[in-house]
Amino acid sequence: MTKPLRFLLASFQPAPLRRLGLPDVAIVCLMGGVIATVVAFLREVEAPLRQAVQIDLRPTALVRYTLYSLSRGVLALLISYGFALVFGWTAARSRAAERLLLPLLDILQSIPVLGFLPGFVLGLMALFPTRNVGLELAAILMIFTAQAWNLALSFYNSLKSIPEPLRDACRIAGWGPARTFRQCELPAAAQGLVWNGMLSMAGGWFFLMVNEAFRLGDRDYRLPGVGSYMSVALDQGNVPAMALAIVAMTVMIVCVDQLLWRPLVVWVEKFRLDETTGGESTASSWVLDFLRRARLPRRMAVFRRRAYRTARWATRPLERPLRAATPVILRGPRVAFEHPVARKLGRALLVAAVAAGATAGLWQIGRLLGQLGVAEWRQLASSAALTFFRVMGAVFLCTAWALPAGVVIGRSPRLARALQPVIQVVASFPAPMLFPIVVLLFERIGVGLGLGAVALMVLAGQWYVLFNVISAVAAIPEQLKDAATVFRLPTIARWRTLYLPAAFPALVTGWVTAAGGAWNGSIVAEYIEAGGGLRETRGLGSLISEATAHANFPLLAGGIALMSLIVVGWNRVVWRSLMVWAQTRFGYGT
Repeated sequence: MTKPLRFLLASFQPAPLRRLGLPDVAIVCLMGGVIATVVAFLREVEAPLRQAVQIDLRPTALVRYTLYSLSRGVLALLISYGFALVFGWTAARSRAAERLLLPLLDILQSIPVLGFLPGFVLGLMALFPTRNVGLELAAILMIFTAQAWNLALSFYNSLKSIPEPLRDACRIAGWGPARTFRQCELPAAAQGLVWNGMLSMAGGWFFLMVNEAFRLGDRDYRLPGVGSYMSVALDQGNVPAMALAIVAMTVMIVCVDQLLWRPLVVWVEKFRLDETTGGESTASSWVLDFLRRARLPRRMAVFRRRAYRTARWATRPLERPLRAATPVILRGPRVAFEHPVARKLGRALLVAAVAAGATAGLWQIGRLLGQLGVAEWRQLASSAALTFFRVMGAVFLCTAWALPAGVVIGRSPRLARALQPVIQVVASFPAPMLFPIVVLLFERIGVGLGLGAVALMVLAGQWYVLFNVISAVAAIPEQLKDAATVFRLPTIARWRTLYLPAAFPALVTGWVTAAGGAWNGSIVAEYIEAGGGLRETRGLGSLISEATAHANFPLLAGGIALMSLIVVGWNRVVWRSLMVWAQTRFGYGT
């Protein structure tokens, strides 16, 4: 055996595991738990399809169900991040793609969850008729539709806001598109991707009960998970099981926040692009500090570097013949898609494919809408008017408490650091799991579902207003705060001339997202099962839910099309005008 080969084999011998501490043991246990969860979930995915899944309400089964729901949420989030990177990069790099994709995104995010669910379930069930793969993919894609649009828009806005001198520096350095994306664009968007990922994860949990306990007509498409566990507990009126489901969901959200999001929030602070140099970040994570004391990752990194250097040294005698043959083998014609004409042709084919798919979808929707009569359209219009007033009332109530609370929290860094993790966990809890309890409480005090639906919509949209106001007030420049102190402005004057104007642009953004959450929440708020019975009130959300329950596809298509038209039209005419006015009237640069 030659000396280089002996040295190479010796370098691959495992390093001694002495002096490994508690953080190293925690990493090994965590990785083992992740692997076990993935294996168990894959077994559930590959299991034969059962017509009626029996949900076990014992506490021991709830642990497995919670891990299944977490697996679906994480997989959907990974798909959402992939979609966001492709969508945002394409829309930011091409003017033609931007004109096509941004209106398409506006339409997609206005479609309620039940607009996607029947098509996903029926289509994937036809592809996988004997296995659970179709239902699992449908549930994951449904969670994806609640997560992807926010991330895609955030990444697009981050790419458009990168300073032009930074892009010029990348071009001068000779970086290609791939390296620019990896070392400039992705780090610049890291903070937005992490913070919006937290909101997207919370949005994915919102319709967890609908995704895992979906009914279409007389067919029951149920999957084992904490959402279906809560649904069955509600149907049976099992109060202990309801409490256990709420506890399990809370524990899962807290664990994900502490083990994943909080370390990521602290880690991405190093990618800030602001011009301030003074002061260190006050964000901290006990999990990240704990894992930084681990020796195992550092040993693995040293082992990889040593093995790479050894392999390069051992194969160095073989590099000369390879280099001699390389010009003949690797030098060839340019890739076809590097040519400008080929790139234009590829973009044209992509646009044509998207246009063809949109045309086919519109034709199918038009065929369904043609089956509706005058009576059905009148019913849709009156129901839409009722839901519209409920949504606007919910937005008003959200603003009434979230605006002052957001200003108070945002102006105090100490209060913000203390309350923001708590608010984040509470906001991530799926509000529909609390809807039945709130409805039963309203019945006790004599409040009907017509007014109670407004309160349920507030639960669905209030956090968007609160988070936007907190972030806007916390970002007020210190010079403006110092000026208010120097001029000794009283409290009312500070609110009127500093805090409210600074929060107004973000408040409009919060109104847009809160209204969207309220429209989606109307599907559950106006048509809900509680206490073993069905409660419903007249509105567009209850009409869509009822059409889904009875498999009335023409009425379902009409309700979804009308809701999407109202949401997109209101966004374009009202919210966008308010946003432009707020940015020009109250922007710091004006």
